Amino acid sequence: MSIDKFRFDGKRVLVVGGATGMGAAAAAIVQELGAEVVVMDRAPVTLAGVTSVPLDLSQRSSIDAALATDAAAYHVVLSCAGVADGTPGIERINFIGHRHLIERLIDGGRLPRGSAIGMISSAAGLGWEAELDQLSSYLDTADFDAAVAWIVTHPGTDTYRWSKQAMNAYVARQAYPLLQQGIRINVILPGPTDTPLAQANADVWLGFGSDYRAAVGVPAATPEDQAYPLVYLCSDAASHITGATLVVDAGLMSSGLTGSYPAATPAARMLLGKIGDLALGATT
Repeated sequence: MSIDKFRFDGKRVLVVGGATGMGAAAAAIVQELGAEVVVMDRAPVTLAGVTSVPLDLSQRSSIDAALATDAAAYHVVLSCAGVADGTPGIERINFIGHRHLIERLIDGGRLPRGSAIGMISSAAGLGWEAELDQLSSYLDTADFDAAVAWIVTHPGTDTYRWSKQAMNAYVARQAYPLLQQGIRINVILPGPTDTPLAQANADVWLGFGSDYRAAVGVPAATPEDQAYPLVYLCSDAASHITGATLVVDAGLMSSGLTGSYPAATPAARMLLGKIGDLALGATT
């Protein structure tokens, strides 16, 4: 056994959305662990020692242009960018653009065997299993433009929750075909986390679960609290983990689902949908 499996020496890591928040924290961590880091983002990148590439995930042409800045391979891709409801192009920024970027890298042979993909979803995307039929229809779209067109013809899917459910389903569905190519893919589902995105609507994003956190004596997560498990999942130490959807919420949803913290049960039922109703013994 070797602690070196947690390190990233000699590896190139691409952080999509690495200018702020969880992405910036992840970029700093993998850099400290020895990686060569490339950050793609619309916002200015302030982390010293990384390569910064402009990227607008809402535009396919921008993604293609960013990937054309060099032809080298990456050993790790961290898909961290995301926006909230009300942002134009949310379905492209939160999922379609990430998928397009990942698939262009794979098609170009730029994710070799032994590489890993880590994505950031949200606890708001829980319950995706109950929507798998419709999510599968969405994921069956052939490319960026077809996915955008699908959203247009399916009202109510241009939302934060849907984009995160799509990401969760994508990771679960891609685990097998990607592992055949030697590529692992996992996703974390953060609970309330103190990021610039959350601070923009703190009453909603950080107010959620505040009673639970007060009861157990923990604050809202920091970006680093989320970045560490994301980075671990992409390290060689996690070589047998793929297709995982890891909830990082200090136990809030588990406590609501099981009723050990009954005040969280309504939230768990709401987020988990039909799955939560079944687990909680609800009747129709």
